[in-house]
Amino acid sequence: MTDGIKTGGATGKPVVACQNLTKVFRDFWMRNRAKAVDSLTFDIYPREIFGLLGPNGSGKSTAIKVILGLLRPTRGRVAVFNKPPSDVATKKRVGYLPEESYLYPFLNARETLDYYGKLFEIGHATRKRRIDELLDMVGLTHVQHRPIREYSKGMQRRIGLAQALINDPDLLILDEPTTGLDPIGTRQVKDLIIEMGRRGKTVLLSSHLLADVEDCVDRMVILYGGKKRDEGTCDSLLVSHDRTVLETDALDDETIAEIDEVLRRRSGGTKSVRGVSNPRQTLEQKFLTIVAAAQADRLETAGATHGGETASFLKAEEIEGADLISKLTSDDEPAHVPSEADRQKSAARTRKDEEADAASSVIDDLVAESPASTPSGVSGSSGAPASARPVREASKPDRATQPAPKPDDVDDSIIDSLLDGDNAGSDQPEGGKL
Repeated sequence: MTDGIKTGGATGKPVVACQNLTKVFRDFWMRNRAKAVDSLTFDIYPREIFGLLGPNGSGKSTAIKVILGLLRPTRGRVAVFNKPPSDVATKKRVGYLPEESYLYPFLNARETLDYYGKLFEIGHATRKRRIDELLDMVGLTHVQHRPIREYSKGMQRRIGLAQALINDPDLLILDEPTTGLDPIGTRQVKDLIIEMGRRGKTVLLSSHLLADVEDCVDRMVILYGGKKRDEGTCDSLLVSHDRTVLETDALDDETIAEIDEVLRRRSGGTKSVRGVSNPRQTLEQKFLTIVAAAQADRLETAGATHGGETASFLKAEEIEGADLISKLTSDDEPAHVPSEADRQKSAARTRKDEEADAASSVIDDLVAESPASTPSGVSGSSGAPASARPVREASKPDRATQPAPKPDDVDDSIIDSLLDGDNAGSDQPEGGKL
């Protein structure tokens, strides 16, 4: 496999190189059952959007699975980033959307993206930021907590596309990405593919819906029966050189007749105006116009929304130092920025604390003044009114910190009465009264 030049002038080694790729499926007795890919040769260069086109059963998905290392080729050679497809180091640089979305039905959209982000060992802060941006981009933010099993097929394709982009891949492989999508989602996938190409990503797009990829691929290979039937750019394959189309403002019949007369006179009667018609918009354009008007009227929908802008980490204008900062902070929780509601709650708690401190100060003053008003010789706690006792008891300092009572504070008559009672009881013999 030799170095090549991508259409458009970029040079470099191919990101994907297939040489005489052949894949034959065999039965239990090792007899050839089907030849899915037959001597397929093509290269995909950096920064290229490459289309692998053909009808169902033409070998597109089989070729993709060989490129991903999911299948072993029967014959031929395949290299991805100049390494064998089985090389594990290349997997971090590849994003893949299969023809059918195989997702865990019991997880919701956020949990699904978080799971795949952890598989790529993406830090917590970066993972959370990318999940938020991808959910907004594919229009699933408002249903991010619903289980995947409750999603329609189109919504599952959207979350499948988001998981293919979670690792910011250098090579994005999309196998029938618009299957099950409505015109809004189809248009969004086209715009995303174009945006990825602008950023310098390499995209391999497989589809049998030719109109879906005609607007975005740089170069394509058309397959049929596992064989390559044609290859080239859109212009080289699709431009017709035997006709000329002129587009002007609306013309009246007299002007059209004069143009036809000039053509016949200049060509000796061999050329003329073949037909005249008014241009019309495509059905896709009409559909998108209706949806845009409905969204402007704020009509509700239970399905996926139009989606937001392309995630910032997928855009070409992303700041180069952002990746370094993300790596340095990937293991840290993102700093919490207090909202207006949080600030109001904090101010309310501060006011309550101040009021509680003021009330405590008043109680302390009352407790400090109460001993002076009690009768002489009566303990402060016993002489206080019943209603004041709980407050004074709660305000008492710890017993361990109280000073020892002075001798003047003790009522001697009470002690003497207790001693007399003990002496009287001591004259009785053991065992109680006689």
